[in-house]
Amino acid sequence: MRNNQRSAAAVSFEQITKHFVGVQALDGVSLDVAEGSCHALCGENGAGKSTLGKILAGIHQPDAGRVLVRGVEVHFNSPRDALAAGVGMVHQELDFCENMTVAENLSLGSMPSRLGFVDRKAMDERGCAMLAEIGADLDVSRPMSDLTIAQQQLVQIATAVCGGATIIVFDEPTSSLSQAEADRLYRLIETLKARGVTCIYVSHRMPEIYRLCDTITVLRDGRHVATRPAAQLGESELVSLMIGRSLGEYLPESGDRPKGKELLRVERLSVSGKFRDVSFALHAGEIVGLAGLVGAGRSEIACTVFGLETPASGTIYVDGEPRRIRDAKDAIRHGLGLVPEDRKRQGLVLGESGLHNTSLPILGRLSRLGFVKRGEEEALTASYFSRLRVRTPSLDALVAGLSGGNQQKIVIARWLAANSRILMLDEPTRGVDVGAKAEIHALVRELAARGNAVLLISSELPEVISLSHRILVMRQGQIVAEVAGQSATQDGLLRLMAGVDQIGAGAVQQN
Repeated sequence: MRNNQRSAAAVSFEQITKHFVGVQALDGVSLDVAEGSCHALCGENGAGKSTLGKILAGIHQPDAGRVLVRGVEVHFNSPRDALAAGVGMVHQELDFCENMTVAENLSLGSMPSRLGFVDRKAMDERGCAMLAEIGADLDVSRPMSDLTIAQQQLVQIATAVCGGATIIVFDEPTSSLSQAEADRLYRLIETLKARGVTCIYVSHRMPEIYRLCDTITVLRDGRHVATRPAAQLGESELVSLMIGRSLGEYLPESGDRPKGKELLRVERLSVSGKFRDVSFALHAGEIVGLAGLVGAGRSEIACTVFGLETPASGTIYVDGEPRRIRDAKDAIRHGLGLVPEDRKRQGLVLGESGLHNTSLPILGRLSRLGFVKRGEEEALTASYFSRLRVRTPSLDALVAGLSGGNQQKIVIARWLAANSRILMLDEPTRGVDVGAKAEIHALVRELAARGNAVLLISSELPEVISLSHRILVMRQGQIVAEVAGQSATQDGLLRLMAGVDQIGAGAVQQN
């Protein structure tokens, strides 16, 4: 039986072991990936899923074990080696030359030339063709820095799919995509499978795993736990295998809570080209969801309230008093905290430790005569790391080496340590596993129960509906409706977000 499986395997991992400083990422992992299949890798953050994919893609080399591609042992020393052998990867964490154009990034490593000079016309044509292959419509002359995270993710997908790879690792490819863009990716993967391309799919999102994948492998703490046909593995059993414990409900219903006094009010706030005439209020003990399609202006509102954007007009009130919030320091002083959509660029200092990232906004509180009281800093950070179950070798470990979920928990820990009363959470569970997601949901509820006000921005409508008391719907830079959380439905919200219904059931017109 084993020989039959091996002969049909596009990829075989044999006793793969990988150790990083302070972390055993993989410990004797063995599994086969069938030719032409879509094979899911599931597990909590830090389980070793991305590390296994990066070993196949030539980014990391195993400390022990063998990788076989179609029965032949391979040793890839770089992604270029892997791609030459037909192996590509779509990464969760985006990495581009942001000062270069879309076309230049798509042609990196193989710039078309003419008479010794870069042939820009040919390069632009190639870029357009690559994007067209995945159904994306982007201006290839734009700098990468001008693109949204979702658009950058599409460029990365085009790079992998159009590079001639017959084996592609997808590492959380939909983490930054809207539902429409995700649906387009699903269709693309189904097309790739029909062409015989083998896909290894890393994701925390259950619906897409069961939609796309033939087989599911579960990793936990760097070890292989199980490999089963997707049709024979129920969602509840899969979650239990991933986290090693039962999880009562994935997205429990939100209960009623009486709201307290008004903590934040925004009146007719506008930023040219991003959003206009936005008004809303947040009360103590309240979770308010902000729903909208990519580009609707949700993240921009949070950044403006936090002082990262200068509004063209409008007023921000904190505790009923008008406040001029010119920068993040002003926002922190008034009790605001922001968990940004892009944790790597806006939420973390990657070259610093989890300890220093957590204490960054409150160094004044932890200092005496210009020196940080190290003992207090460590005790405070350790308490929040324990509460949020942050998995790190030590408080001094660099956050750049931690999994995405643990990085996100550190961003949240920072604002808890700062005693922020008004929290704006932008995609708070992006790229985190099912266990960490449930923990963050429980934490958001706990914060509201303690009297905090929470503005929740998320592309996952079940998350918004489950957690929110009220949901503000944005379209084209304006709040167009308000829906009670208990009466909201995904279909109703999508219609409001897309402008199919001017007013939906249970909604209140805003403008």
